[in-house]
Amino acid sequence: MKRTSKRDGALSIGGSDLKDVIDGARRSFLMKAGLGLGLGAVAAADVLGITTANATIGPSPRASYTPNLGTKGTGVYPARAKRVIYIHMLGANSTPDLWEYKPTLVKLNGQPMPASELGTQKLSSMSSGQTAFLCRAPMAPMHQYGQSRVWVSDLLPYMSGIVDDLCFIRSMYTVQLNHDPAGVLLHTGFQLPGRPSAGAWISYALGNDNTNLPSFIVMTSGVGQGVPLDTSDWSAGFLPSEFQGAELRSGVDPVLYLNNLGGMTAEERRKQLDALSDLAKADFRSSQDPDILSRIRQYEMSYRMQHSIPEIVDFSDESQSVVDMYGPDAMKPGTFAHNCLIARRLSERGVKFITLYAMGWDHHFQLTTLLPARCKEFDQPAAALVRDLKQRGMLEDTLVVCGSEFGRTPFAQGSITGAWGRDHHGGNFTWWMAGAGTRAGYTHGETDDFNYNVIGKPVTTYDLNATMLRLLGIDHERLTYLYLGRNYRLTDQFGDVVNEVISSGISSLG
Repeated sequence: MKRTSKRDGALSIGGSDLKDVIDGARRSFLMKAGLGLGLGAVAAADVLGITTANATIGPSPRASYTPNLGTKGTGVYPARAKRVIYIHMLGANSTPDLWEYKPTLVKLNGQPMPASELGTQKLSSMSSGQTAFLCRAPMAPMHQYGQSRVWVSDLLPYMSGIVDDLCFIRSMYTVQLNHDPAGVLLHTGFQLPGRPSAGAWISYALGNDNTNLPSFIVMTSGVGQGVPLDTSDWSAGFLPSEFQGAELRSGVDPVLYLNNLGGMTAEERRKQLDALSDLAKADFRSSQDPDILSRIRQYEMSYRMQHSIPEIVDFSDESQSVVDMYGPDAMKPGTFAHNCLIARRLSERGVKFITLYAMGWDHHFQLTTLLPARCKEFDQPAAALVRDLKQRGMLEDTLVVCGSEFGRTPFAQGSITGAWGRDHHGGNFTWWMAGAGTRAGYTHGETDDFNYNVIGKPVTTYDLNATMLRLLGIDHERLTYLYLGRNYRLTDQFGDVVNEVISSGISSLG
């Protein structure tokens, strides 16, 4: 991995460098003045992008609440992305079966992988004891599609229709071979829990465009198959707790503990929050603990979400043609299709970072049964999300990224017949991106003839996060937070922007 150079002379104070602290103080002053003066309030509304659609519930005049503008405002560089929809195919989808055709695997199907090839990668404990590592051809035919002539499995017919809108990264790799540390590394930049996730970092940096919804929302679908869904993946870590991802669930209560307790009216809830705010302000004056104000802002957000969340999950204003585009599961809460449609609705309302966990991709065995089922759940909604954003003009400033924590082996786990599967593989795997300044129809990186090693333009998870931040206008080396005497960042001490995946106009920056 390539270690990036640090900037000389950077001064960090209270979680950011000096310029950012000054900028933050300026924004804080404007907002506090703006919420108290008529003209200032208009200016604040303009800065926040507040409209009648996203600012119908106002704070109490006594509430200790100011909208979050972020520490960096609009970022360092010209931003191409205003928001991110981050799709994690949890469990690791199979690159050899879905995204990358290798004639060598077809030719050598059933024959041992060359020893010279096997010796280049770590094996997981689940296959390291095998006596034979037999090449396994893709389980379904693959064909080239679009003007970009990208190989896609027949298991993904809808995705094959949008390849010219996508930017593929074939050369992802990771050193982690177990789901939990690989997933935590992907989302937080470190393999152990405890650090802020990407959504938390971005919310901290760029603030919130909608005072009635959190800036970071998480949704899940599918069955985990024993693969841990670690809440640290959307944790705020050591950042203020208000930046943690809010989990939107299926069922009667999309957000837990949001509704008033039995017998409590909205007016009583408002009075309760005002009283709590008074106590919190008194406590803050004596303790100067910033998390106290952060918690009050969370309580205020919960109050607003009592009105905004029901509207988000109500599809009555969606046309039947749009619902049909997302597939037969679009109206079933808890499905990937349903979550994709909610993600588009959240994006329209200014939510900065939306993570969709599509679970169930860990196919050590019974791949021929399980993989087609997962593809059927995933294919049409994922393609529809990109198409829907594009037809609304939102793909221009919405970044969609999709992939897994690692890949899967080109050799079979167990026998190549019957209930065969594929083991974990960190040596290479594929991600795709769409929209917000990414190069549509471009494929980045190259792997060897066995789809086992990266042989051109390697990309780490640090690089992926650095590139995502760049598209949002953020320099990943400058987005830092001072904690326990050290400046931390999402990309830890690594990461390079992958300029080749960014379309002309900003690809030469930095």
